[in-house]
Amino acid sequence: MSKPQEPKPAKLVIGLFMKDRALFEPLAGELTIRFGSLDLVSSWMPFDYTVYYQQEMGTPLFRRMLAFKPLIEQMQLADVKLATNRLEQRYAAPGGRRRVNIDPGYLLHERFVLASGKNFSHRIYVGQRIYADLTLIFQRGAFESLPWTYPDYADRPILDFLEQVRAKYAADLPSA
Repeated sequence: MSKPQEPKPAKLVIGLFMKDRALFEPLAGELTIRFGSLDLVSSWMPFDYTVYYQQEMGTPLFRRMLAFKPLIEQMQLADVKLATNRLEQRYAAPGGRRRVNIDPGYLLHERFVLASGKNFSHRIYVGQRIYADLTLIFQRGAFESLPWTYPDYADRPILDFLEQVRAKYAADLPSA
């Protein structure tokens, strides 16, 4: 029989992509008010992996990743996703067209998980109409993508950033 264990706290990571990079500062400010101070911020990366968002958001699109100092409980993922959805709506253009896409997730030693409002075979329901998407696993000393991993999360710039976040997370974990 397996014995239930307390889950470890997780490192909150939020990805943003947008056309108008001037939105970053006010968005980052609101996210830090809600989730705490920033630990790491990636450089700007082109977001050109899909044309899916072009009609709604325009081109070119740019991504930036944020990692937050305070650790979160894994069960907070749905609340975080709902909060970031509200922020997307507040920053939307007249008529509701999104100007920013906000992808919250969390990182543990062994995996990186994104939140989604969409069900799929590999996503686990976590409440409040939100699903957890197992996006990357950490094996053999590196993050590895899975067949369903979004192409940008499987690419070197985000993997390198997440490896930095993982090292910071290891240093931030409370001693058992």
